[in-house]
Amino acid sequence: MTTASGPFTEVTSESELRELIGEPAPYTRDKARPALHALDRDWLARSPLCLIATSGADGSCDVSPKGDPPGFTLVLDDRTLAIPDRPGNKRLDGFRNILANPHVGLIYLLPGRGDTLRINGRARIVREAPFFDDMIVRRNRPRLALVVEIDEVFHHCSKAFLRSHTWDPDSWQPESLPSRARIAKALERPDDSLAQLEEHYGPRYTEGLY
Repeated sequence: MTTASGPFTEVTSESELRELIGEPAPYTRDKARPALHALDRDWLARSPLCLIATSGADGSCDVSPKGDPPGFTLVLDDRTLAIPDRPGNKRLDGFRNILANPHVGLIYLLPGRGDTLRINGRARIVREAPFFDDMIVRRNRPRLALVVEIDEVFHHCSKAFLRSHTWDPDSWQPESLPSRARIAKALERPDDSLAQLEEHYGPRYTEGLY
């Protein structure tokens, strides 16, 4: 059994890291760019899912997924993106972090592809802009959008997805863990009946996406 009690041998300096791992190849070290290339625009136009990493003033971190039809991220210019906000759980973890610390990290995924597009930059929360009309889905016009000014953009290799077999259906085991309704019953909503939760998270759940 793995425990948190140790003993651990920690790495405490970049020089120690480099001694263990080595130096990146020049083409890897220097691949970050300050603006979008046409190939980046093509990727954004086809990606339906983005993971957004933020950090609060106290250093606490959050990663939030944002998903919509492919092309949901608007390219305002070669150094600026806009991401619509959709109805959610109202925790606002990422937004609250951005109000304190605008730095964000984005990873755009393409189903079936192991490589990803990574973008780092600074974000603003916008409540109105002309481009909101271009973000309407199922008659839903977002109330907020995240505008990201790009600091660097680069493509990331597929090793993590190859190791994990993420896109290999033969490796999928969605029934190996309790359903979302059972997890909610155990951890979040013990006073609700399982039948109520199964109805809530069942087919009708998609009706509240927008």
